[in-house]
Amino acid sequence: MIWSFVLAGIGITGLFLAGRGQAAGWLIGLGSQLLWVAYALATGQYGFLLSAAGYGSVYALNAHRWLRARRTEETQ
Repeated sequence: MIWSFVLAGIGITGLFLAGRGQAAGWLIGLGSQLLWVAYALATGQYGFLLSAAGYGSVYALNAHRWLRARRTEETQ
């Protein structure tokens, strides 16, 4: 049970860092979804697989957009 709190804390940390403009936040959030997949499989709570896929897609898309915008700013 403690692991769900740990995983939630990691995800919240990722969101906090992303909100502060740090790419690491998006990457932490994306990585935490892999941990949620492991948690879902280990505990038989398969609904978390859908959640991890959805959140992971959003994290990946936002990381891509953030990094692309950052590269554009650096070249100007």
